[in-house]
Amino acid sequence: MSDAPIPAFEPPYYAAVFTTVRTREQTGYRETNARMEELVRDIPGYLGMDHAQTPGGLGITVGYFRDAEALRQWRTNEEHRAAQQRGRADWYESYTLHIAKVERSHGFTRNG
Repeated sequence: MSDAPIPAFEPPYYAAVFTTVRTREQTGYRETNARMEELVRDIPGYLGMDHAQTPGGLGITVGYFRDAEALRQWRTNEEHRAAQQRGRADWYESYTLHIAKVERSHGFTRNG
């Protein structure tokens, strides 16, 4: 994972904001997360992902998708659905998911 944010894309596109608090039980989480990152890259219309974690345990992952069809493909992927079930059973105390249509996007990078 990079320390730089995903660049701004030409709108419109979609953002899936997944905010979590994890349990202490994380057996298998890292491997499953890596597999999900691998799988989502194969979805036509997937643009990228940003992730941040606070020292207190709040995690925020934002996935960017070109269109609603790309989001639908990700939402209905069988391996992803199985990982969601495992997350509810083992890895998350709580989570929220917000889907937003991005209408404006810009960025800044310092030169040098």
